[in-house]
Amino acid sequence: QVQLVESGGGLVQPGGSLRLSCAVSGRFFSISAVGWYRQAPGKQRELVASISSGSSTNYADSVKGRFTISRDNARTVSLQMNSLKPEDTAVYYCNVNLYPAIAAARESYWGQGTQVTVSS
Repeated sequence: QVQLVESGGGLVQPGGSLRLSCAVSGRFFSISAVGWYRQAPGKQRELVASISSGSSTNYADSVKGRFTISRDNARTVSLQMNSLKPEDTAVYYCNVNLYPAIAAARESYWGQGTQVTVSS
């Protein structure tokens, strides 16, 4: 049973930094793309950053130059968030696309979400 565990959210002042981590537990063959999404109150969930199996990255315009997505190891993907702004306040979710076994269809999993609040 694959599960995602997110960590690293919290309260930070504007201009501060946080590092979110998404750890994948359970058995699987390989991870393909991983994305970090966020959802603020009253708004739709939006893609913040993604990383492909080949480590190509993509960022929303609003976070370019401030956020960095990376693969820490075969089971963990992190999102380093610097120069945080109040508008970055949201629940952040990781989405992992993986192959559970060789020749199996790709599956998508979501984390439980972690709250990030940027406020003075």
